Amino acid sequence: MDGAAPLFRMEGISKRYGGVRALEKADLTVTAGGIHAILGENGAGKSTLIKIMAGVVAPDEGTMTLDGREVSFASPAAANQAGIVCIFQELSLIPELSVADNIVISDPPKRIGMIDRKAQRRIAEEALARAGASDIHPCALVKDLPLSRRQMVEIAKALARKPRILILDEATSALTAADVAKVFEVLKRLRSEGLALLYISHRMNEIAELADHCTVFRNGRNVASYPAGSKSDNEVVELMIGREYSHIFPPKLGPNAAATTVLEARNLSWADRLDNISLSVRAGEVVGLGGLDGQGQRELLLAFFGVLRGLSGEILIDGKPVSISSPTAASHGRIGMALIPEDRKTEGLMLPMTVRENLSFAALDRLSKGGIIDRASEQRLIDDMVGLLAIKTAGLDIPVGALSGGNQQKVVIAKWLMRQPRIILLNDPTRGIDVGTKQEIYQLMRKLADAGAAILFYSTDYDELIGCCDRVLVLYDGAVKRELVGAEITEHALIASALNIHGEGAGPRQGVGA
Repeated sequence: MDGAAPLFRMEGISKRYGGVRALEKADLTVTAGGIHAILGENGAGKSTLIKIMAGVVAPDEGTMTLDGREVSFASPAAANQAGIVCIFQELSLIPELSVADNIVISDPPKRIGMIDRKAQRRIAEEALARAGASDIHPCALVKDLPLSRRQMVEIAKALARKPRILILDEATSALTAADVAKVFEVLKRLRSEGLALLYISHRMNEIAELADHCTVFRNGRNVASYPAGSKSDNEVVELMIGREYSHIFPPKLGPNAAATTVLEARNLSWADRLDNISLSVRAGEVVGLGGLDGQGQRELLLAFFGVLRGLSGEILIDGKPVSISSPTAASHGRIGMALIPEDRKTEGLMLPMTVRENLSFAALDRLSKGGIIDRASEQRLIDDMVGLLAIKTAGLDIPVGALSGGNQQKVVIAKWLMRQPRIILLNDPTRGIDVGTKQEIYQLMRKLADAGAAILFYSTDYDELIGCCDRVLVLYDGAVKRELVGAEITEHALIASALNIHGEGAGPRQGVGA
C-alpha cells in the first residue's frame, strides 16, 4: 500500500474448529494511517481472523509480526497492551453499569486505592467526544440507552484504550444514519492521526466511502487484495461468493387485487411514538416500512406482536378486531404471527444452547403431546428447515453461538417458520449479513409471500425496500406520510418521503393513515 512499511502482518494463519476449517494459510498486511476493509461472506473467516489479532483465540499455525517483531497474544488484554483493540459486532457492555463505568472498566483510574470517580468521568467524556457522541451522559445506565447509542459507547470504550490498530466488526450495523455520519468523520480523523483501521462491513457504500485498501476472504482464504475503488461492486461480490453475480432480488409477481386482507391497523397510536397509523397487508404481499431510523417502525412491529401496553386504535386479523395481549397470543391460534427481531444475539437466540434447541423452541407446543416432545416429528421439521434455509452448521448439537452471523440469522428465521406463520413481521433482518445470505433471505421472503404469507418488512436499506416490496409505507415522526406502490418505489421517492419533503408527487396518498 503505497510502499509504506507494514505496521502489522499475518502470514500463513490457519485455524480449525473440530472438522470445520475457519482459516487456511491466510495472510494480511496492515499499514498505519490507512483504512483497510475486510470483505467476505459470513463464514468466510473474517471473524476468526480478527479474533486471532485481538487475542481471543490462538491460531493453529502461522506467524504475526508487529513493528517487524514476531508477536502472539494469550488474551485480549495482551493484544490491547500491544495497541490492538477490537470493536466486535456483539457488544461487550454491561447493561447495569453506567456509561463511564463501561468505558474505563478494564483500567479504572484510582486514588488512594479507590476508583477516582471524577477522573473516570473526565476520561469517559473525552472518549465520548472523540467518538462523536458527546451527547451521551457518562452517568447514564447502558441498559437505558437504545441499541444505536450503546454502539457509540462501545466505540468510545475502544478509543479510551488509545489503540494503534482499531478493528471495527460491523460497527455501524446498529447505528442511525446520523450516527454513521459521525463515525465516518471520527474514522477519517483517526486515519489522519496515523492509526491503522481494519473495517469489516457488508455495506458496499461504506466501503466505497472509507476504505483505502480491501482484502476479500472466501472459505477461510484471502483470495484478493487491491486498492479501494479499483474493482466494481459486481467484481467484488463475485470474489466473495466465488461465482458469477446475478441480479440479487427475485422477481415480483405484482399485486393480486383479489387477495384477502390478513393484517390491518386502524388509527393505531402509542405514547409519542405511533401517531394514528392505518395500514393493511394482504395475503401474498410484502409491504415495506421505510423512513429514517427511529420513526416508529420498530414500535409498530412490537405493537402488532403484543409487546406494547396502552395502545389505542384497532388491530384486525382477517377483517375482525382482535386484542393481542402478548407475543404468545400473537403467535398462537388463528392469528399465526411471527416476529424476526432486530438483534438476533439478545432477542432471537439463546446462544449457549444448541442449534437443535433454538430451532424447536418456538414450536414446542406443536411438537408435544401430554408434555412429551415427539422427537421424530421434531427431527423431520428441523431437517426441513435446515434444508430450506441452507443452514451451515457442523452439527445440530453444537451451541448456536458457534455459527457465523448469517447462519445464526437463518436459525432465528427457521425457528419461527417451524410454527408455519401466516403473518411475518421482519425487523431489519439482514443487518450485518453478507450478500450471499441476504440473497437467500430475499428469495425466501418472496417464496413465503407467493405461498400466501402476509409480510411486513422494516429495513434501513433502501435497495431492499425497492427490490423486495410490493408497497412501501414511509414513516415520519410515528406517522405514515406516504405510500409508494410498484414503480413509485424509487430511491428518490423514499429519501424525499423519509425527510418529509413534500415536493412534486411526494404528498401522502389516501387511505394509509397519513
